Amino acid sequence: MSGKKKQKVDPWREAVRKGWEQVRSQPLFRPLVGYLYPAEDGELPNDRWAYIEPKGTVYHHPQRRAEADEWAWVFAHCLLHAGFGHLDPGTAEPEDLQRSEESWCSPRPAYLAACCLAVDRFLATVKVGRPPEPLLEFPAEDERTLARLWGRTRVPVEFGVPAAPDFFVGTAEVAKFQNHQRSFAIGISAAATQAIEAAGGSTIRGTAKKPWDVALGWFVSSYPLLGALAAGMTIVADTDLARGWDISVAAVNAQAAEIYINPLISMRTAEWRFVLAHEMLHAALRHGERAGWREPYLWNIACDYVVNGWLVEMGVGEMPEGLLYDPELRGLSCEAVYDRITGDLRRLRKLATLGGRGRGDILGQPLPRPGAAGRYVDLDEYYRNALASGLIYHRGSGRGDVPSGLEQEIRALDQPPLPWDAALAGWFDEHVPTVEKRRSYARASRRQSATPDIPRPGWLRPEELVRQATFGVVLDTSGSMNVRLLGKALGAIASYAVARDVPRARVVFCDAAAYDAGYLPVEEIAGKVRVRGRGGTILQPGVNLLERADDFPQHGPILLITDGWCDVVRIRREHAFLIPTGASLPFRPRGPVFRMT
Repeated sequence: MSGKKKQKVDPWREAVRKGWEQVRSQPLFRPLVGYLYPAEDGELPNDRWAYIEPKGTVYHHPQRRAEADEWAWVFAHCLLHAGFGHLDPGTAEPEDLQRSEESWCSPRPAYLAACCLAVDRFLATVKVGRPPEPLLEFPAEDERTLARLWGRTRVPVEFGVPAAPDFFVGTAEVAKFQNHQRSFAIGISAAATQAIEAAGGSTIRGTAKKPWDVALGWFVSSYPLLGALAAGMTIVADTDLARGWDISVAAVNAQAAEIYINPLISMRTAEWRFVLAHEMLHAALRHGERAGWREPYLWNIACDYVVNGWLVEMGVGEMPEGLLYDPELRGLSCEAVYDRITGDLRRLRKLATLGGRGRGDILGQPLPRPGAAGRYVDLDEYYRNALASGLIYHRGSGRGDVPSGLEQEIRALDQPPLPWDAALAGWFDEHVPTVEKRRSYARASRRQSATPDIPRPGWLRPEELVRQATFGVVLDTSGSMNVRLLGKALGAIASYAVARDVPRARVVFCDAAAYDAGYLPVEEIAGKVRVRGRGGTILQPGVNLLERADDFPQHGPILLITDGWCDVVRIRREHAFLIPTGASLPFRPRGPVFRMT
């Protein structure tokens, strides 16, 4: 019987991996964003272990042989350089640095030795790993004082000057996108919280509270921005429900205001804070309803990147390992992130939300469960008021700044959307020119009875403007169209056209084929419509007919009315879509989309 031999694991590389995991498992270091890579051959001298670059990535010597505890000390040493601000040029004096690359600076020997001493002095009080060499007695001065002192004299021989630095300093351009010190402060807070919880425990009425309940209560009592929102959310911790619906960590349904969590997942309270805040923002910002024409799972991925970026920036809880986060996407909206990530679908297959790999954590429907209570409130108003009032209290309480993107979305949510007919009227105002009347003597004379001998000019509409003041309508007349909504849409169109003195519109009816109805008086379009009840709708021939028609203005806008069950349409001029609420188009529209209610 033949079979593949089990690949042997290099014990020295396994020691490196275990040492890195030992450090990353500590709440003190987890918020420091960074990765571990082997350095290139010859990049590090034999007496050097590792170094950290300005973005927080750690490179280790690939040929170094050591135990896992020693590697843990080395990696913790590197990450503490980031946490202490040594990678930020603002914490050093100009004479402490020398430029080595376009975006990196090397610390000079005195500053390097002083920073390493400060890191080892702190690390000696933290139970992480084992120092590769015995530690010396530490001076009491901080790194700046020691760097100044040693810069004027010399570095004591016992502290030594490494042949190669174990950290590099970024330029101001690099540093403005990294905030390692803030991340480290979050880690210190998380470590302190864990120590307090381990010492005293969290109990209520003699029964230990679950960490997610403690996390939710923290929002209500200590975090105004999401406090009102947390007070109205329900946590459903049901093992069978989570297993039945394949929920890896958590999911949310905005309609039921319920967060479904997997109680078998072991996370600390700080991590549950992050997860709950993540799900609450999904629900309150109505990410599920905003997907529109987009692929739901990819839209969920894009929203995850944005929400996680906000929470990391605000320091809410502690982001669990494996969540979607990319500092390069900072400041982008969900729509912009969606457009960017859809270009790499192969990479997206490996990503996972809190719901699991290949599954979103934004649920379209509440999960059926015994004893589920119905909601009898206006959800839009509830979420809008909760976030708007939370933003006001958050600013007044001095809890810190809110990311500009999140504040913009909250303020936009606080402004009720315009009714679809008013929004459609705005589109007409922008793209359908108004016919300006003028007086002219070219028209037959008109006289007033008081002065019959004086001819007066009459109102005249220039013929070229009358021809241009029109628009095209491509109308879906398939059997799937809602006749009542269709009547409302055509009535609204007629009223706008009459108000803007547009006498006729060019109409094309489409179902399985296109039928050119020519120019129709706007008030008669509704009477000419006949729903034919055929299969799917093909709109492209109707669009082509209008774009190629000699008697249709070259810049005349086109309004397409459909229920979304249509082909992919490509339009080379100004256009808009009018579709029923809840419908979606099978492609990404380039023009505005108005939803009839």
